[in-house]
Amino acid sequence: MVMNTLLLSELKSDDKDLLETLVLLEEHIFQDIVCQPIKHDTTQVDHSLDPLEKIIEQCQAVIAEIESPLEQAEILLNELYYQHLFIDKHKNVWPLDSFKVATSLNQRLMSPMVKAVLVCEIINACGFVTDLVFVPTKVMVRLCCDEQHAIIFDAVTGESLDWHELDLRLDDLEGDPSQHEIASMNRQAILVEHLSVLKSALIRDLAFDKALLCVDLLLSLNPDDPLQRRDRGFLLHQLDCFKVAVDDYRYFVEQCPKDPAAQLLKIQLDNITLTEPTFH
Repeated sequence: MVMNTLLLSELKSDDKDLLETLVLLEEHIFQDIVCQPIKHDTTQVDHSLDPLEKIIEQCQAVIAEIESPLEQAEILLNELYYQHLFIDKHKNVWPLDSFKVATSLNQRLMSPMVKAVLVCEIINACGFVTDLVFVPTKVMVRLCCDEQHAIIFDAVTGESLDWHELDLRLDDLEGDPSQHEIASMNRQAILVEHLSVLKSALIRDLAFDKALLCVDLLLSLNPDDPLQRRDRGFLLHQLDCFKVAVDDYRYFVEQCPKDPAAQLLKIQLDNITLTEPTFH
């Protein structure tokens, strides 16, 4: 419980480095300790973040003699995505290792949010200011070159948006198009996105106990979220804790009565008595 309290304070602290927070989440959910490399042991090397420093050093070196911030930014992205093999394609399914910071970096197979945070870390270390922004329909990185220029790009593919593409995406938002601003995502929104996608990946792999840890963290950030309560009920049910799951199911049904899943759950709850045996 002490670890959970400490972890929760880290999650909610705006002063905590985002990359460090992802590593803490990884250790908590996967019960792994992020190790330092041991000679000739590729397994341990996979768990080391030392290669990140080497990438940063090489990226800093390649732009050191360039004066124009915009040219620096373009060369930096080219270096990162082509020379350091960050270029990738979006996938329908991301493997569990892609959510582990060091492992995914060293295998060059990073889930979108892990990659976005790593890319920001590298670019910030090269003297730029970055943030994550939501541009329908995905999270993207905004690299501020100077007061006049910014590059908004997809962290997975490295492809940047031109003004026409940006306008088309913003047209999908509700309200007056002239009032649309691209707001920076706050820390909690980034962590919720990361934990939500990781939770889905764990459920897909039938790792219900680890997915339950994700849901508990998500509910710590948003205690009354009915969808997370529904998912916690589902996971508890899968782990044969039906009596506990019923409360979450009922909360979801009460809060989202028009949701088709809630209507189906209500019928099931009405037909189930809590006298049924629960196996542990």
